[in-house]
Amino acid sequence: MAPVVKSLAEAYVHPGVAWPRLLMDGERAVGFLMAFFDVDWFEDGSCFRSGLWRLNIAAGEQGKGYGRFAVESVAAELRRRGTEELYVTWHPGEHGPENFYLRLGFRPNGEVVEGETVGVLRVR
Repeated sequence: MAPVVKSLAEAYVHPGVAWPRLLMDGERAVGFLMAFFDVDWFEDGSCFRSGLWRLNIAAGEQGKGYGRFAVESVAAELRRRGTEELYVTWHPGEHGPENFYLRLGFRPNGEVVEGETVGVLRVR
């Protein structure tokens, strides 16, 4: 998992594409998310996608609904922008986030990128 500082550096390098957000519960930081908008997925201009780039929930805060809230927030922003699908990638494996994303309705689309499963969720 990439540290938040790396995500912020990427957001700085990709203004208008990256959408970093700190997740707060009152005065407590509980997580971080970064979405992406209209990225040239295959780098040839044939396919533009939007989705969840990073999702980090503090270890002691997992299982409390913050991850679901984060994904729903990104989905709401994509709907606001007129986007129909939310993409995410995850490392497969027993301790990975696959079950979390599947419970939220993401479905693997058959693609694998750099060893990660690509999942998609219809938001419209």
